[in-house]
Amino acid sequence: MKILFDPNLVIVDARNSSNPKNTYEKGHLKGARFVDPNLDLADIKANLADGGRHPLPKLEDFCKTLGRLGIKPESRVVVYDDQKGANSAARFWWMLRAVGHDKVQVLEGGFQAALAAGIPVSTHWEEPKPTSPYPAERWTLGIATMDEVEEVAWDKDHLIIDVRSPERYRGETEPIDLIAGHIPGAENVPFTENLDENGNFLSPEKLRDKYEELLDDLPNEHIIVHCGSGVTACHTLLALEHAGLGIPKLYVGSWSEWSRNDKPIGKSVG
Repeated sequence: MKILFDPNLVIVDARNSSNPKNTYEKGHLKGARFVDPNLDLADIKANLADGGRHPLPKLEDFCKTLGRLGIKPESRVVVYDDQKGANSAARFWWMLRAVGHDKVQVLEGGFQAALAAGIPVSTHWEEPKPTSPYPAERWTLGIATMDEVEEVAWDKDHLIIDVRSPERYRGETEPIDLIAGHIPGAENVPFTENLDENGNFLSPEKLRDKYEELLDDLPNEHIIVHCGSGVTACHTLLALEHAGLGIPKLYVGSWSEWSRNDKPIGKSVG
């Protein structure tokens, strides 16, 4: 709880829903600032074939969002959602790391764990003191394009990791996008396998044991992680960083972009 008294602490509520603002107004951790995952962490196009369901916003727009939230280079940021970090908290973590901000953490167990720990909840709308746009000139973490994924998907010196559920990967069901299946050549490692039975991250040692054989000493620039829309994939990127394995590339467009662009479709069912 000592972290709550850090004068540089910024808590961010990144829960997503059909109406994130309404979710925030019904109750959030006291002092938490609101970020809309669909408006602040993405630049959604009318045609989802253009970048998928959650393409990144322009860098300058994200830097303005950080300034509006009062986040400065010296800020210590803690971000949470209500999906064990796998909704938009990990995406916000990745975006901050991608502009060079290292002092950012995802709240273990999310909103529910905070409630269980007795962290106060408020319905007061927090109005952060804005600052200037965050000083970043480029995205510093690896970002893969659709063309790159297509080019290296079958290359033995590269690895594509699909973190969606096994049934979505196999093409048995697709609850969100238009076509079921997977990117041919991609390996399925569901993000849920990063967590223990209580919904907390496995220890760094267990995560290393889990991923090291799969990664096979490949450099991070030869590893590409994706999901449905470039959000949940960040959960696995966070897990890999937690394990001390670094942060591979993110395919932001993910399945939502791939499946809308007449690309090959892999299925493991008839």
